[in-house]
Formats: sequence, structure tokens, C-alpha cells
Amino acid sequence: MTLLDKDGVRLTVDGAIATVTLANAAKRNAQSPAMWRALAEAGSLLPGNVRVAVLRGEGQSFSAGLDRQAFTPEGFDGEPSFIDLARGTDSELDATIAEYQEAFIWWRRNDLVSIAAVQGHAIGAGFQLALACDLRVVTPDVQFAMRETSLGLVPDLTGTHPLVGLVGYARALEICATGRFVHAEEAERIGLANLVVPADQLDATVTDLAAALTAPPRDAVIETKALLAGAAGRTYEEQRTAERAAQARRLRDLAGVGE
Repeated sequence: MTLLDKDGVRLTVDGAIATVTLANAAKRNAQSPAMWRALAEAGSLLPGNVRVAVLRGEGQSFSAGLDRQAFTPEGFDGEPSFIDLARGTDSELDATIAEYQEAFIWWRRNDLVSIAAVQGHAIGAGFQLALACDLRVVTPDVQFAMRETSLGLVPDLTGTHPLVGLVGYARALEICATGRFVHAEEAERIGLANLVVPADQLDATVTDLAAALTAPPRDAVIETKALLAGAAGRTYEEQRTAERAAQARRLRDLAGVGE
């Protein structure tokens, strides 16, 4: 069932699994504000029974990053150019960037698990979109790069937090400041990629992973994800307490006993 198909974004739902496809292969799925609004809308349209969201890109590249038209004086039709944005007040600029970020934040909701299926280029905004997901399955030709600094900018589409969480501060700084490419072998070794699979096995591998993620009871997965997502911000003792509270909820639920 197709719920959305516009501005280079297509959302389909099959039972408990939603698939969001970046569908502008001719431009290597380069991103624009219109695409970001469509991605945010896709998140808002997910039916309540969806447990796994798969993000994929059509063609040879997952996403080559921000469409370079954004850097021209005229920008995109009907959109403020970067020059226009720079001339706005701090609050206006902050609000605009916050709106762009809406495309990237819903992938980590506790009530679903998100998987990025990544092939070819995942550059800048494309890298950050892959980082927005919980898990990443990649092909041997994947090329991750955070190129914002080479343009005199910083990564601002929510990618810095998950990147540091995955690879640590020092390696994240080196990757971002140099803008270099991270290829498949390194991505798997340092934790950016959960799996590296041949290109002709990408879809089947992601399908199998999605099926495995939907096999356990939903509430157990939700509670486990919340525990793990919050672990870095808790002390060991606080995490023990959170584990006990979560397990108490699960036991009561399984026993049909109210709190």
C-alpha cells in the first residue's frame, strides 16, 4: 500500500513493515527542503501497527547529499536560498533548520526500529540520514562522508550525536573535519555498519532482518530499545534501576496484573 509519493519520497506499508524510498535516482537522491518535508510527512503517516521502517535509495546511490542547487543564488523554486536564510534573524534561521531536522528525528522513535539499506554514496545529508536510523546494512561499494566542513558548514541534520555514539568522539571529529570517505570494511569495523552484504543480497538481507525484528513481542522490543537508547546518559546504577522498572512493567503485562 502506497501512502505517499511526492518530492522524491515514496512511502509504502506492508503489514508491520514500512518502506521509505528516496526516489530521485537521476540526481543520486540528492536532498532538498521539499524532500525533507516529505520525509517528515512520511513519519507522520505511519500506521500505528508499523514496527519496522526501512529506508532505501533507488539507483546506484543511497543519497549524494544536499542538492547543489541549494548553494546557488536563486536556490530552489519557492524556497529561501541559503543567502536569504543567512540574512534572517537568529530565531528565524534556528526555526528553519529545526524544520529541516524533522525529516531526520522520527526514525529513532521507541515504538519502531529503523533500518537504512545503503549502497553507493551516502554523503553529507545522505550520511546523516543513514545515521538517523537505528541500524545500517550496506553494500561493499558504500561511501560514507561528512563533507559539510569542506563547504564551510557544520553537520546540522542530527548526525553528530549518533556518529559520536557509534564511533567515539576522536574518530567522529576526524571523519567530520577531514570529510574523507569511510568505505564498507572500515564502516563495519568501527560500528557504522551492522552488516556488509553483496549488492544483490541487500534487499533480501534487510527483509530478513525486518522479519527478525518483528518476531518478538512488540512491547518487549520497545522497552529494550528505550533501555539501550538511554543507557549512555545514565550511570551504571541508574541503568540498573531502569532495567528493574522496565522488567516490572513487562512481568505485570504478561501476567495481566495492573500496577
